[in-house]
Amino acid sequence: MYLTRHLEKQIIEASKYYPVVMVCGQRQVGKSTMLYHIKEDKRKYVTLDDANARRLAENDPALFFETYGFPLLIDEFQRVPSLLLEMKRIVDAKALQGEDNAGMYWLTGSQKFKMMQGVADSLAGRISVFDMSTLTTAEIEKREASLFSPDIEVLKKRFSQVANKNIHQIYQRIFEGGMPKLVLSNIDRDRFYMDYVNTYLERDIKELAQVGKLSAFYDFLIFMAARTAQELKYEEIARAVGVSSPTAKEWVSVLERSGIIFILRPYYSNISNRLVKTPKVYFMDTGLAAYLCRWPSAATIENGAMDGAFFETYVITEIIKSYYNAGKQPNLYYYRDVDKKEIDLLIIDGKKVYPIEIKKAKLPNHADKNFKVLDKLDMDVQTGLIICMNDELLPYSRTSWYCPVSLL
Repeated sequence: MYLTRHLEKQIIEASKYYPVVMVCGQRQVGKSTMLYHIKEDKRKYVTLDDANARRLAENDPALFFETYGFPLLIDEFQRVPSLLLEMKRIVDAKALQGEDNAGMYWLTGSQKFKMMQGVADSLAGRISVFDMSTLTTAEIEKREASLFSPDIEVLKKRFSQVANKNIHQIYQRIFEGGMPKLVLSNIDRDRFYMDYVNTYLERDIKELAQVGKLSAFYDFLIFMAARTAQELKYEEIARAVGVSSPTAKEWVSVLERSGIIFILRPYYSNISNRLVKTPKVYFMDTGLAAYLCRWPSAATIENGAMDGAFFETYVITEIIKSYYNAGKQPNLYYYRDVDKKEIDLLIIDGKKVYPIEIKKAKLPNHADKNFKVLDKLDMDVQTGLIICMNDELLPYSRTSWYCPVSLL
């Protein structure tokens, strides 16, 4: 069974204009499956997990491309990033001959920044890069692709098309996460995540970082899952895991590079030095975070100490994934100042800023109390949202609305 991915249209469109299209994202999110599903019949496929193909790519890149030709889908491309130079030579030669070089190569990889180091130098202007994450709720429910918009008129239209969900259904989705294999099969959840973590540690971590003991990195992974939706403090991580602060910083970078976490930067401008500049961290798959935290069921998360953190993580990551699926980089921030006035999310659209507060409650009170701090910014502050368990999209005040979490 295959679920239509919202990123498909972006890939097909980019292939009309760019010689190379690259899809990055953490393991098992469905990159290869999606590209293989939408590829043309004539496009060949090769994975660099295959030892023979990898050896050929490493030893003789020119012969590798002669062997497989184009159009070509290259899976796990980060395993031989040195192919970039030969790829550049081929697509440039095609252009110099006046021939169409659009869509020649599709690449997938689970280590974005490692690949991007070479891409920035070799394929600037010749490549379109997309991030891909686990399934969104909209994809699972087979809804149409759409970038999350905080505009009230857009939300009103979406409200008429989306079925409401109760709090138990939301936490069940949080518990299960969005890994396609888990969503589309009857595989045992704990077995899947155990194998996933082991594969991630044994393969990606050994390649991405100089990790002495994988057991220490595993402890770090668990600690980070337990800190989802919290401020990212490297000294705290270092003390808890028993490593140095520089090591903690490098390991956090590893998680970000491999798509496991998203780091939400704080919004600050030159008008004040009273704004907190510590970022927050979110696990991109709530199911993986729940597994690492050893929550045994959706009900235990819903009624546990991390209920609010997981609810916030779900909301933030659903919005982030909607940006990825639209082929856009998220222009998202959070706000906090030294007076501890915080706003969970700011969506910036040009000079417009949309404040968003995230609450598990059905009718949270005073949730928009900090929105007024934005008045001092030289920006056009729009109507804010309180994303919560309310069943209706309705005004809370003249400057904010209750927004059902079902609209994500």
